[in-house]
Amino acid sequence: MSTRFRARLRPARLVPTIAAVPILLAAAAPDAMAQRPQRVYATIDSLRHIQSVEPRMGPAGTVVEVYTENLPPQAKIHVGVGAMRAGFEALAEGTQEIWGEVSATVTVPGYANWERPLVFIVFNGVFSPIGISDPFHVTDDNGMVQRTGRITDEGLGCVTLRDNDQYVYALSGDLGDLQPGDEVVVEGGITLNGPCGDADAIEVVRWTKGG
Repeated sequence: MSTRFRARLRPARLVPTIAAVPILLAAAAPDAMAQRPQRVYATIDSLRHIQSVEPRMGPAGTVVEVYTENLPPQAKIHVGVGAMRAGFEALAEGTQEIWGEVSATVTVPGYANWERPLVFIVFNGVFSPIGISDPFHVTDDNGMVQRTGRITDEGLGCVTLRDNDQYVYALSGDLGDLQPGDEVVVEGGITLNGPCGDADAIEVVRWTKGG
């Protein structure tokens, strides 16, 4: 554990969901090597990458360690969780010192479900976002996820799904006659950093056309 600085997080006051933060995807070239969105609207397009989220999958209630040391110095920080194209809830607040190191222990909210991933976000003292994580895959109790999106050809030599949050997944299992352009809902177990272009992978057990 670093002795430079560790954010002294305490439970946040009753901070409402930050629905006004414009975490919305802009058009960007496909990039299956990076699971986080490539670009967001101009107000936050300089967000830095939160370096570590452990674990990166689990059901609601999972305790997650968030750590990064690449953020600009701030007098106060807030750590939140939410989904792309939706609001973010501030879970904790703390202070930051000279090295920009932030460490937080947060719990995946009970309202999270297996239908879409969450991301963790760090705000400064006035709730301007400064850092965002790779996706945390919320699972059901059996370790399954459900994703809705479109079958795509990412040039990786495997069947891929780009979901409604623009994350790319490599699909395996009995995929029948699925073709690029098909709108689908898939369910299956998830593996991080799979063998196909490092995209997270879903071992599909059920799928239906028409998202």
